[in-house]
Amino acid sequence: MIGVTIKHLRYFDALAQHGHFGRAADACAITQPALSLQIKELEGLLNAPLVERASRQIRLTPIGEEFLRRARKILTDIDELADLSRSSEGPIKGPLRLGVIPTVAPYLLPTILRECTDRLPDLELQPRESVTASLIDDLQHSRLDVVIAALPMSEPSLQEFALFDELFMLVRPPQDHAKPVPSPERLQEMNLLLLEEGHCFRDQALSFCNIEPTGPTYLMEGTSLSTLVQMVSAGLGLTLVPEMAVPLETRNASVSVARFPGPAPKRTIGMVWRRTNPLRTQFMELGALVREIWQRTCMPARV
Repeated sequence: MIGVTIKHLRYFDALAQHGHFGRAADACAITQPALSLQIKELEGLLNAPLVERASRQIRLTPIGEEFLRRARKILTDIDELADLSRSSEGPIKGPLRLGVIPTVAPYLLPTILRECTDRLPDLELQPRESVTASLIDDLQHSRLDVVIAALPMSEPSLQEFALFDELFMLVRPPQDHAKPVPSPERLQEMNLLLLEEGHCFRDQALSFCNIEPTGPTYLMEGTSLSTLVQMVSAGLGLTLVPEMAVPLETRNASVSVARFPGPAPKRTIGMVWRRTNPLRTQFMELGALVREIWQRTCMPARV
């Protein structure tokens, strides 16, 4: 292992993550030949092949898989050593890689960015939007510092911090405005529009309607909440959306919005970080700030 550098580890981690030399090189801000040279140099230092090279993608060898597991642990420890010095310096500052799920990001993130710029001028938020599974993988492999997503995660290695609860709303055609809100059982028989697989909000909606995720595929799917609402506007069915999305997504859509009678479906949005991260106190303070921002500027007025 003499001669193996942190740079080698980061380049190999990027290659494993992207599965392609070109994309990994772009992520590392270097040329593809330079990345290839670094990986060959690493294999030479280890005297072992780490990747199987193909024209369109790469695969890790068994040795490469084991090396990746150990390398990522080293990289996480290195990143947390850097965080250790930040943990005793008062309010959080410097770069913070923040992951946010798509059913939260468009509605909450702009306000968080604006408010944090004013309240924490030394904090450099670096947001990334993706589905929960991708964000948690990035968090566990130290490519993100904090994630805002729906709880619970039930991951022993992660610390959860609840921010707020949010109701699910029913969006349906305007002519249905005066009709009773259908029960979960009735929704099973209707043209229910849901997000495509991979979105946690889809799973939560299926659970409310008592529909098995692995059951028959008779539900229409969309790639975003905006698409779903516009499909409802076009008369293709009805959908569920989180309450924070209603003002933006229904602004230019011909739909009606209704609340479910109690107990109404809801989700808990929270922040998640690695338990080993020494910035726990600062993350909790940031979570308290996000909660206060939500209550003051974003929380829907319920009548």
